[in-house]
Amino acid sequence: MNIVIFGPPGAGKGTQSKFIVKKYNLYQLSTGDLLRNEIKNNSELGTKISSIINSGGLVSDEIVGNLIEKFVSSYEYKNKIIFDGYPRTLIQAKNLNNLLKNYGQKIDVVLKLTVGLETIKKRISERQIQENRSDDSEDIAIKRFQTYDQTTKPVLEYYKKQKLIKEVNGEQKIEEINKEIGDIIDLIEG
Repeated sequence: MNIVIFGPPGAGKGTQSKFIVKKYNLYQLSTGDLLRNEIKNNSELGTKISSIINSGGLVSDEIVGNLIEKFVSSYEYKNKIIFDGYPRTLIQAKNLNNLLKNYGQKIDVVLKLTVGLETIKKRISERQIQENRSDDSEDIAIKRFQTYDQTTKPVLEYYKKQKLIKEVNGEQKIEEINKEIGDIIDLIEG
């Protein structure tokens, strides 16, 4: 089973992905983690990525696509991936569909965590203190929330036409969100 989990930065995608990974023996493909690893490695690409992220922008489809193909092409992860933070644009969604098709795979469900901006600001503030992440500040969070909202509408429409979207109330407690997601996945696995 391949799953896409959607939600603005701070919606809890990472937390919920970890729950899904553990319960359903899947692998989390977090573009955020892939990008942060590049930054941590101090590569030329990492420096470029850092500059884009710290200004509140989104990294190019080409950069992200190449990082993702390395993961998708591995037999170890075949039909066992939860995509956390990807795709964010219609081009990325279509590229992901084609990429998965090339490797004999598909998306089984798209989980959309719905969360308001005030909750996001609160969570980002808490995460900044706990994890000391340089990409977590209220100003950057607001800008990324707005960017996310604008760029993902076409992606959500794309998946809606394929009848893959399942909305999850991301305002709930973590355990309640876990249960709602688990119920959805259990129904699909049937």
